[in-house]
Amino acid sequence: MKRIFVYAFVLPLLLCCLGILFCNYRITGYAKGRIFRDTTLIPYNKVGLLFGTSPRVRSGRSNPYFDNRIAAAAALYEAGKVKYILISGDNRRHNYNEPQAMKDSLLKRGVPKEALVLDFAGLRTLDSVVRSKEIFGQDSVTVISQQFHNERAIFLARHYGIHAIGYNAKDVDIQQGFKTQLRELLARVKVYVDFFTSKQPRHLGEKIEIPE
Repeated sequence: MKRIFVYAFVLPLLLCCLGILFCNYRITGYAKGRIFRDTTLIPYNKVGLLFGTSPRVRSGRSNPYFDNRIAAAAALYEAGKVKYILISGDNRRHNYNEPQAMKDSLLKRGVPKEALVLDFAGLRTLDSVVRSKEIFGQDSVTVISQQFHNERAIFLARHYGIHAIGYNAKDVDIQQGFKTQLRELLARVKVYVDFFTSKQPRHLGEKIEIPE
């Protein structure tokens, strides 16, 4: 009976934990040397890829992930390290528009509208990364989000033939970001599942040129 319990429950659980640790180790390791916190040190890229998120949490309060990404994108633009900011996010539901909300916030910070390009079909990180190349013609980008998200995006980009570096937005404290960090562990496993299944963005479509 004890042996059956080990084979039926303990062994699968152990393998699952090892798989999560492996995915996390590979993704974090690959991003080393490719993520930056200082605008004076990060190399120039024509396009910064800003990942969308909701401006507010369910309680109605401001979303610190949103606010910190906006601050990071504005800082990167002001430092002259990107010429355009490609804002990629979700716009599937009525009255929910991540790219537009981010555009509005960046305009308030003084980023000119000519520097902002919107991608309304960034439903997942994979979609945003792949569409930056397939739709917007970029094979080199600076991803803009929190470090954990940038690490995963950079790893994804390599698989799809995109050279990516990351500029880290300020992270959220562990109390506010605990659920997000847990989801991130599973999202990193999903990266490998998507690789094995040759996952592609839900929407592609006509190419959109970003001027030089």
